[in-house]
Formats: sequence, C-alpha cells, structure tokens
Amino acid sequence: MEIKKEQLNIESTNQSPRNGCFDMWNAFMVKEATFSFMSDIPTCPCTAQKPPVQLISYEDAKALCKKEMKKGNPSFMYDAFIHFYIDDQKFDGKQSSIWTYPDKALEIISHFSGIITPDFSTNADFPDPIKRYNTYRMRALGYWISQQGIPVINNVRWGTEETWSYCFDGIPKHSTVAIGTVASNLKSLSVRATFEMGLNKMVEAIAPSTIIVYGSANYPFFETLNKQGITIIAFPSKTSEAFARRKSDE
Repeated sequence: MEIKKEQLNIESTNQSPRNGCFDMWNAFMVKEATFSFMSDIPTCPCTAQKPPVQLISYEDAKALCKKEMKKGNPSFMYDAFIHFYIDDQKFDGKQSSIWTYPDKALEIISHFSGIITPDFSTNADFPDPIKRYNTYRMRALGYWISQQGIPVINNVRWGTEETWSYCFDGIPKHSTVAIGTVASNLKSLSVRATFEMGLNKMVEAIAPSTIIVYGSANYPFFETLNKQGITIIAFPSKTSEAFARRKSDE
C-alpha cells in the first residue's frame, strides 16, 4: 500500500518555513512522491526503457566529465549507466557527497544514459536506523533524478532477515532492478546462503522482469531465476575486467 504525504496532512511544505531555515533533509527530493505505508520509504519508478549497454562507476564518470570539460566539450554524452557499487566514501564523502551536493552530482549524471540508484551501504553490523536511512536515501535520490528526465533503474540492497520488512519498499513490481555481487564474499557458503535467501525474498516481493547484476552471476540461483522467466544481465566488475586483460596479455 502506498500513500501520499498530503493524505495524512503531514506535508512539511504545507507550512511556511521560518526565515533562515535550510532543507538539510532534502525534502525537496520527494515532493509529490508516494510512500510505503509501513516504512515510509518513497517510491522510485524505473524509468529506463531498455537495459544499459554498459556501466560506469560514479568515480570514473566524474573523471571522464573532468577530462571532457578540459577538452572544451561541455555537451558530451556517454552511452553508459552510472553505478555506485564502489566504496561509499567515493560518492558519499564529506566533500563530495551526492546527497549533500545533489546538484553537482546531477551535472555529472546528465552526461550519461542513466543511473542505477546509489548503493548506500546497509551492512549487517550497522545500527538499524542507519540501514533504514540509507534505504530511504536510495529511493529518494533515485526519485528526484527520475523527475529530471534521466532514466533510472532501482538498486536493491538487502541485509539479514530483519531488513526484509522495508528494504524492498519503494520499488515497483515487475520492473527492472539491479544488484551488486562485488565484495559480497559469495565464495563463503554461509554468506552465499544468506544472499540467496535475500535474493529469493526480493523476487517474491518485487517479481522483477529483469535483474542486472554488477559482478559475477555465475551462481546456480541466478540460473534458477532465469529458468523462471527472469532475465539476468551480468556486467563484469572493473576488477575482473582488468584481471581478464592481464590474462589475455600473458
């Protein structure tokens, strides 16, 4: 069940802000959004009409933008979706946070085909409020980007069982979603089992038509999902691509 904030008469924008107030919570991002009933997570639509042809990290996208600007090419476009399957400090650090400086992030994102929504960490050892907040930020920022006319695909990140009550909220059913398997330690059988349980719960909750995987999809559970009619599209990580190049040069 989804609701709009104005239905509950708690939309903060209905009240005149005091002079000097600053929207430090980025409420502007979710204006007109709908929210899940229990967890209050904003809904982020999947606005991408087709899967990406390639992915590029936000870190590399920033570097490419800087290079093109130096060349005097401010209107360049690059046919790749930006992903955030990198260390959080590379896109959520104190000086360069996409949440704190969203307009600067938008300047970079606008030169690319679209984005996979940010992968703000929800590690198992994080306090529950932080995991919920980071889930909120994934959807809120993705919703705002979608409202700028940029194609968006939802990143799905789950943790252990206690996160399942909210971590899939705000993602439309039967849509294309993306997940990352990089740094998930899936070689560990116990970790793999936990990952698979969360993956199956995600499929049950969202019933995605397509799952984009950043990293290896060479696991039996992805093959099972493919047989069930879910399209699996895997993109190798930057590390695995570099390793493959080294092997080919030997």
